[in-house]
Amino acid sequence: MSEASKIEKYVIAKVKEKREKEGYTQIVLSQKLNMSDSFVGHVETPKRRAKYNINHINALAKLFKCSPKDFFPDKPL
Repeated sequence: MSEASKIEKYVIAKVKEKREKEGYTQIVLSQKLNMSDSFVGHVETPKRRAKYNINHINALAKLFKCSPKDFFPDKPL
């Protein structure tokens, strides 16, 4: 299995930061995204293939009441 790229790691870290700030467990966030209970845990494990896609980012932005841009760096990595 391939390890996450720099941009994927950045996005995952931003989502995790927002998740923890809201007090959501990995399971709760997975359920709010209508994914399997293990989805967020798999995404947050660097060597797993599961990653957030643009639809996930859009759903996360709605959930956290922010812009999808908030999950991305200002400059390319």
